[in-house]
Amino acid sequence: MAVLDRPALEESPLADLHLIARELGIDGFRRLRKADLVDAILERQGGEAAAAPAADEEAEEKPKRRRSRRRKDADVEADAEAEVAEEAAEEGATEEEAEERPSRRRSRRSRSRDEGRGEREERDEEEEKAEKIVEGTVELLSNGSGFLRVHPPEPSDDDVYISAAQVRRCELVSGDVVTGPVRAPRRSERYPSLVRVDTINGRPAEEVSEGTPFDELPAAFPSQRFSLGSEDATLKAIEWLTPIGRGSRVTIVGAARSGKTEALRRLAGALAGQDGLDVSVVLAGARPEEITEWKQSAPGGVEPVATLSLAASPDARAGAIERALDTAKRIAARGGNAVVLIDTLAGLPAGAGRRALAAARDIVDGGSLTIIATSDEPVGGETTVIALDVALTSTARFPALDLVASGTLRPELLVGEAGADAIAQARASALG
Repeated sequence: MAVLDRPALEESPLADLHLIARELGIDGFRRLRKADLVDAILERQGGEAAAAPAADEEAEEKPKRRRSRRRKDADVEADAEAEVAEEAAEEGATEEEAEERPSRRRSRRSRSRDEGRGEREERDEEEEKAEKIVEGTVELLSNGSGFLRVHPPEPSDDDVYISAAQVRRCELVSGDVVTGPVRAPRRSERYPSLVRVDTINGRPAEEVSEGTPFDELPAAFPSQRFSLGSEDATLKAIEWLTPIGRGSRVTIVGAARSGKTEALRRLAGALAGQDGLDVSVVLAGARPEEITEWKQSAPGGVEPVATLSLAASPDARAGAIERALDTAKRIAARGGNAVVLIDTLAGLPAGAGRRALAAARDIVDGGSLTIIATSDEPVGGETTVIALDVALTSTARFPALDLVASGTLRPELLVGEAGADAIAQARASALG
């Protein structure tokens, strides 16, 4: 191969550069950008000032080697055809059939070579097309993948598919503005696919995704109380007697029919209308009727990101919760405030409920992730427990809080010293 200089390489199409890289034995050349590929080729050739005599000698020797290879290939082909003819004769084939059999085999080999060549050319064309850069807004789906909306907020045929692996690797969240090259859809695909993420919100993707892992971010006790602003008796009791703040770890507990799901619905409606909050709901083990109710009349317009009934397996429910929390973690890690409401943690695999609840935190000098989940009983590690009394609920005496079993850690950080004293007095009164 003649040594090519940088200008010649830079003017060459990507498909030609791939052929050169393949002949030079460059590993992973398909993953390189064009500029990096040019550098790799120059380096493998020995630099831009490679010795021309060596190239000339190679150019002279190459036809000889090629002729030698052709002669060798012809000999191998002839031997193979003779062998096929002998096999046909031994099998009792007629003379005409024996003569035709090598020809049929040559035809099959020729078709295989043509198909292989076509596939390589198709891949090269796809990679050339992948140099087209698009920009759009990320919209995540419930299964962890997403779309790059080229004309947000409405979907269009120009939208680009983003795999779940890219979402996780680049820690993408809905609303991110992303740029990157795309490839055309294959035969079984409807949308083009994002090849890689170059920038996120105007910054290189590497910078955005190389931050401190979420679980290692420093956390503080919640100190910013959610003002629910509702006249509903249950919500007023929760706001002042079991206060919740940004970063709280909350379980709503009680026996069956104590009103846990209804309390969660009302909290979702009260939180959904607040500025600066990204509120999501996961139904993981809910009654089928409750799933229908959430879809038909989502409180505050917050539709569930996942809906699994009580018939779903414990592992499937835990997976749905984990996917929703992954998105919320990315929001909090970038300084946003996310709230995830879960119905329910009951019936999950051992330890799964506690792991889910442990994700909540108020990040020091950062965002927050608040988790509010229903459960048959406290999971452990909560900052707030809202216990409901089935006797009060069944007799329509609201608020149906069991004040003795309820409580908030460090309530003075949320309602002040006077508010914390008032909570203690109310609990003492409940004890009689």
